[in-house]
Amino acid sequence: MAMKGRAGTVLALLTTSALLAAGCSGGGDEAPAEEELYKNPVTLTWWHNASQDGPGKTYWEKVAKDFSTLHPTVTVQIEAIETNQLQRTRLPAALLTTDPPDIFQAWGGGEMREQVEADYLKDITDQVKTEVGNIGSAAEIWAVEGKQYGLPYRMGIEGIWYNKDMFARAGIAAPPTTFEELNAAVAKLKAINVVPIALGAGDKWPAAHWWYNFALRACSVDTLKKASTEAVFDDPCFVKAGTDLKTFIDTTPFQPNFIATPGQNDPTSANGLLANGKAAMELMGDWNKGTLETVAADKAALAKFLGWFPVPAITNSAGDPKAALGGGDGFACAKNAPAECVEFLKYIVSPEVQKGYAETGTGLPVAKGAETGVADPALKSILEATSGATYVQLWLDTAFGSTVGNAMNDAIVAIFAGTGNPQQVVDAMKAAARK
Repeated sequence: MAMKGRAGTVLALLTTSALLAAGCSGGGDEAPAEEELYKNPVTLTWWHNASQDGPGKTYWEKVAKDFSTLHPTVTVQIEAIETNQLQRTRLPAALLTTDPPDIFQAWGGGEMREQVEADYLKDITDQVKTEVGNIGSAAEIWAVEGKQYGLPYRMGIEGIWYNKDMFARAGIAAPPTTFEELNAAVAKLKAINVVPIALGAGDKWPAAHWWYNFALRACSVDTLKKASTEAVFDDPCFVKAGTDLKTFIDTTPFQPNFIATPGQNDPTSANGLLANGKAAMELMGDWNKGTLETVAADKAALAKFLGWFPVPAITNSAGDPKAALGGGDGFACAKNAPAECVEFLKYIVSPEVQKGYAETGTGLPVAKGAETGVADPALKSILEATSGATYVQLWLDTAFGSTVGNAMNDAIVAIFAGTGNPQQVVDAMKAAARK
């Protein structure tokens, strides 16, 4: 997912590959002597998920160019790959080979734990202590058993992006704070012939995130932590999440044929429906503003009508009403990547580069001091909500690891398709955990 939370509050964030150019020498996990860095020509291959033409992709090109200007012995070769293809296909396959990319997108959590157990990643603990200190607790997601294997550059909680003009036309005075109010808003939007919520179930994870949020409301924090660390899914709250989801789906809040609609990156996606005034809401992470701008036919109109609000609470639920689902994007270095890979990673999360990233409007930075680059009102709302959350739960498919996460997402989408039920989601998670 182009996806992905982060000062002033305790973020209890759940725990959740090396192409060497000719003439390059591979680096170990030890911190290199300063005089060894930048001595010989090095080519770093960098895989990231800003695949669409827009401010994010353009900014990463600038970052790579600036780093090479500062360090002329280093050439950075970029390959921008769509998130689903990168995370689920290209990267897993590359990590199985002897020539994975040097620096690549990493989502942390259980997925990173699997990569560490497979011995794919470089231990960067000693080299990035300063950066980890500046980022704070969000860096913990990219650590495994106390050792740092990656660093985040973006973090924020998930929420609902919405069209303020449509809300006004429907007589919705304020963003919903409870699911009862959200259901009422859906009814009002239908009454003026507006698609209430855009959904890209064709990519699976955008639909699965609705279940994640129902689980966050139904389950206690302790239950979610146990599920992440021990793969225990016996609590009835997980079935309740599916039941609550089914009830919500039955109110028909989504566009026709949502089950085949892609999540983002083109005008016919769920993203495109919201961006071009064909739907009133979309559940998505903080990165969504940049993605919406990529597919919007009228960017000026989008800037005027776009708003954001946190996922509503569910009355009398067992979960913490101020807990939020969140996560981010980060990068890791392949185990045998050159030492310059770690230096490039540190450069990406430096306050100056992070401030520039914030100014692109494509996500929220993690480095202290970079928040001054956040100007967009919607992104400021997310920054405030992230800081105000009592607990931030990492995306469940990332927190639980790819084996459980993929099985879980498939079973959740089956509920949306009308071919599955709440118990089957839990059964699929348990079966995957036993593998």
